[in-house]
Amino acid sequence: MVKVRALSKSFGANQVLKGVDLDVRAGEVVSVIGASGSGKTTLLRCINVLETYDDGSIKVDGVEVGYRETNGDRRPRGERELARIRADIGMVFQLFNLFPHLTARENVMLGLRKVRGLRHAEARTVAEQWLVRVGLGDKLDSLPFEMSGGQQQRVGIARAVAMNPKVLLLDEITSALDPELVGEVLMVVHELAREGMTMILVTHEMTFARDVSSRVVFMDGGRVAVEGPPSEVFGAQPHERLRSFLARIELKGV
Repeated sequence: MVKVRALSKSFGANQVLKGVDLDVRAGEVVSVIGASGSGKTTLLRCINVLETYDDGSIKVDGVEVGYRETNGDRRPRGERELARIRADIGMVFQLFNLFPHLTARENVMLGLRKVRGLRHAEARTVAEQWLVRVGLGDKLDSLPFEMSGGQQQRVGIARAVAMNPKVLLLDEITSALDPELVGEVLMVVHELAREGMTMILVTHEMTFARDVSSRVVFMDGGRVAVEGPPSEVFGAQPHERLRSFLARIELKGV
């Protein structure tokens, strides 16, 4: 479903991604872990073309997301093409990014109306169904400031999955939450995983990554350093940098 090859991305003189390769099959949950600055979030933002990438290839369901090739000439896609591609790549952000003047229902309906072209009644039905699914049936008419951080993040998840994306990207979705609210968000992601949603998630929740993932990818210095099933990545680990990273995480009580 997702095929990344030799992906490179720089911000000025700082090369953040240095030839990343990654495959994600349909129905897989791949967790990306690593220290701050290792390129995890930049990788997600390139897959969703929120950042343009310099070299390499990203294909989602066989379609190159950021560029179009004509007679061997590679050119960036226009905004209209990008909008169509992004509609199939859901993303849930660290800081919710809800529209503050819209209710929970209206936040979820917006993309369904503007991007998917659903009629108002159909969009309303889909939005309500997903909000009920994430446990917010009593918050349909609530504005973001009337909800807890965990509730707002669940609206964000409902908004993304209501679009029926081919892959769902989740970027540190619990890092802005109080500890007691983390569990309610992770339960929603667990349920989506059980239902076969293709997901790539960046997280510092190691127990969660171990329990929910098909595979875990450890990034270090802009490269994929270790990749494998959770039992291998979190087991007796020969890779020194990964051992050091996991030891630091454990010292923080994560």
